[in-house]
Amino acid sequence: MPKPPRGIDHGRNAQAKYDSIVGTFLTTHGLRVRRWRNSLSGVATLRVFVDGRQERTIESPYPTSPLRLAIFLHEVGHHVIGLGAFRPRCLEEFHAWRYAIDRMKELGLPTEGTVQRRFERSMRYAVSKSRRRGIRALPPEVAAFCVA
Repeated sequence: MPKPPRGIDHGRNAQAKYDSIVGTFLTTHGLRVRRWRNSLSGVATLRVFVDGRQERTIESPYPTSPLRLAIFLHEVGHHVIGLGAFRPRCLEEFHAWRYAIDRMKELGLPTEGTVQRRFERSMRYAVSKSRRRGIRALPPEVAAFCVA
């Protein structure tokens, strides 16, 4: 498991739970953390080499709060559902967020408040980006996030 960034207090029970979740999800899904980000953003990357090897990496903030955990799980979700498995891109974003929120609920962690607001804001952005790029029809799952 990659080392967490400096300055994180590991004396708390909540942080120990986050550390355990990180290790479990990275190991279970064969992922590697390329970099822990300071910002509240992330990226999932799949590199396929000529010899057929695949390198599945993520960048995200290290989980120290429910929001940071949601962003981490969202990036894991991209790999679990399959990068590029859903078209248009806003639909992939929706499924990655659903994955993250569902896992948090299964783990008994809060998803209301900041996590829910980030999900909604992210989806409004993804849908507006698709509309700017000329999408003809929005999938029903994401139509609710369409801002007139």
